[in-house]
Amino acid sequence: MTDPEIRPLRPDDAPQWRRLWTLYLEFYESTVSDEVYSTTFARLAASEHNDIHGLLATVNGEPRGLVHFLYHGHCWHVEPVCYLQDLYVDTDLRGTGLGRALIEAVYAEADKAGCASVY
Repeated sequence: MTDPEIRPLRPDDAPQWRRLWTLYLEFYESTVSDEVYSTTFARLAASEHNDIHGLLATVNGEPRGLVHFLYHGHCWHVEPVCYLQDLYVDTDLRGTGLGRALIEAVYAEADKAGCASVY
């Protein structure tokens, strides 16, 4: 596997993101409506939503993993905290470090945002 690129979601990532998130939801035996798909992607890909974020892991230019995370206030800290909500890597790439790279990218983003912790 070549080194993955971890990057924010872009508006043109919708089909690839939906494929990955659908597989994630299926793992948890869940489904969501088309409205939830479109609303969630719009929030993740829009720059004006500064509390909810999505990153893609690409390998050879192909999206192969995703992570969603959000920032929120916390009663024990002045600073916000970061919640890592969804994490998915295509099954054939599990065990390669791609999931770890996505998690580390969330920690780096949370540090840049001044978060007190990640959970």
